[in-house]
Amino acid sequence: MIVMHGIRKRFDSVEVLKGVDYSVARGSVSCLIGPSGSGKSTLLRCVNGLQLADEGEVWVDGELIGLRVDGDHVVPLPEKEIADQRRHIGMVFQRFNLFPHMTALENVMAGPLRVSGAGRDDTRRLALALLDQVGLSARGDHYPNELSGGQQQRVAIARALAMRPKVMLFDEPTSALDPELVGEVLAVMRDLAAEGMTMIVVTHEMGFAREVADHVCFMDDGVIVEEGHPDTVLTNPRTARAREFLKRG
Repeated sequence: MIVMHGIRKRFDSVEVLKGVDYSVARGSVSCLIGPSGSGKSTLLRCVNGLQLADEGEVWVDGELIGLRVDGDHVVPLPEKEIADQRRHIGMVFQRFNLFPHMTALENVMAGPLRVSGAGRDDTRRLALALLDQVGLSARGDHYPNELSGGQQQRVAIARALAMRPKVMLFDEPTSALDPELVGEVLAVMRDLAAEGMTMIVVTHEMGFAREVADHVCFMDDGVIVEEGHPDTVLTNPRTARAREFLKRG
């Protein structure tokens, strides 16, 4: 479903990604782990075109993201076309980024109404079903400031799902939550995984990675140092860098 080849990304003089090759099978869950600053979030943002790699290619469901082949050259797509591609790639961030002046229901409806041009009645039914799916059917008329952090993040997940994405990307979705609220968000993500959603999850939740992931990648200093089945990477890592990171965790 997702193939990344030779991804390099530099910000000013700092090379954040140093030639990453990475793929995710359709219907699988891949967790990216590693220290802060290792390039995990930047790699994730390259998948949906929020960042364009300086070198390399990203393919999602057979479509080249952010670029097109023009003869012997590869050139960036116009932003509007990248935004069209992004509609099929759901993303949930550390911060919930909900519209504060909209209710939970209106937040979930916003994407299909504004971007897809869907009908209001059909969109409302879809949004209600998605709020029910994330356990918030009774909170649809609440505004973000009336919801807990965990509830806001679950609304953010429902909002991403409303666009009917092919894949879901999660960038440390529980890092901004109080510890007692983490479980409710991870439960929704477990349900999505069980339903066969292709997912990449940047996370520090090793229990979640061990339980849900089909594949774990340990990143450090802009490269994938080690990857494989979670039982191997998390329990018996091959590299000293991975062992040291997991021992600190």
